Amino acid sequence: MIGLLILLVYVAIFVASFFLVRKLVHHSATGMTARKTVTFGDESAVEANRFASAISVLTIFLIWAAFTGSSMVPSFLHAPGPFTGDTSFTYTLQDASGAKDDATVHVSVVPFGDKLVDPVVEPGTGFAKDDGLAMNASRSTTILFDANDEVKRADGAKVVAIDGVSIGPDTAINTAAGRFALTDKGAISFTPPSGLQMEPIWLPSPEAVVVRMIEIAKGEYRGSSLWEHLGYSLFRVIAGFVFGAIVGIPLGYAMGLSNWFRGWFEPIVEFMRPVPPLALIPLVIIWFGIGETGKIILLFLASLWIMAISARAGVSGVNITKVHAAYSLGASKVQILRHVIVPNSLPEIFTGARVAMGVCWGTVVAAELVAASQGAGMMIMVASKFQLTDIVLMGIILIGVIGFGIDVLMRWVERVLVPWKGRS
Repeated sequence: MIGLLILLVYVAIFVASFFLVRKLVHHSATGMTARKTVTFGDESAVEANRFASAISVLTIFLIWAAFTGSSMVPSFLHAPGPFTGDTSFTYTLQDASGAKDDATVHVSVVPFGDKLVDPVVEPGTGFAKDDGLAMNASRSTTILFDANDEVKRADGAKVVAIDGVSIGPDTAINTAAGRFALTDKGAISFTPPSGLQMEPIWLPSPEAVVVRMIEIAKGEYRGSSLWEHLGYSLFRVIAGFVFGAIVGIPLGYAMGLSNWFRGWFEPIVEFMRPVPPLALIPLVIIWFGIGETGKIILLFLASLWIMAISARAGVSGVNITKVHAAYSLGASKVQILRHVIVPNSLPEIFTGARVAMGVCWGTVVAAELVAASQGAGMMIMVASKFQLTDIVLMGIILIGVIGFGIDVLMRWVERVLVPWKGRS
């Protein structure tokens, strides 16, 4: 239910922002795009709208803050939180002879982690006695209602209604006080309204993640600083990607230029391409152990096939008229490769490199889940065992930020080295 609500809020903000920006902001094309006569359907004419990017990031942050009760946003933006305060409900107790009596249970619901102090309640008259208890918000509690009653469950007494609503062993009811059910032994299971905010154990607030990151950055986690953990992961990713590119790009060129090479390697490439890198972890551990070599080889295999396919696609996508023109001018095969095929295949190779880098980041986390002493994946794995969700989320965010930064860097390099992309 909460997930659906979050999705609806996100969609609503997206739609509202789209029409608002379209109405208030007039964007004019610049550069090559301004000189194009046809832009719809031309991928090279589509540039990221910076207003949309800023609003998208802000929307995700606001939703995260709103559904965790963060102090970083005004309280009126918070989703309804779990109930805290005093509440009560009345249960109807029926003894073995069929006689009935009502009693009221006064409940003090306090924020999670606060000290529990049971309220003092006068028991009243009758064989069902009033009682009081304290519990944490967003939790369930089992109420042994007959602890002070004159008749006990062992004597055949049972609860037949709560706040006037009938209840049985196989039914659960909801009243203004919360949700009620009966346990197998007839005790009352009570859950006060939980609201729409996520519990910290499931999703911590932004400030909790920031505080944890500062704490680890100033100190250490599992014997290494935060920067050492990230450095190990980054080194493994770059090393695996570089080796994959060194082998994969020439292999892709060979498959794109030679019938023999394509026939020889295509079954291998097409067989390995759909195999998830994670499926290779047991085999890599058996062959190369659990050290750095095994992790880098796993990342090498994760990027190899992507780079080979992108290079082959780049060769296949070269405009044949350019090749014919080069031959007509007397160019040799080496000159055609250097001045025609390589420059025109670079856009596809850079696209494959960005995809391969993303796959390597996803793979290194899984590789570090297996017998690693440093790395972002190791941090996430160890933290998850102790339900330290703030550290888990911190690791995920840092991996995403670093991956995004690498992608931005690669796009900048592509613009510098391949300025002719989309212009021919």
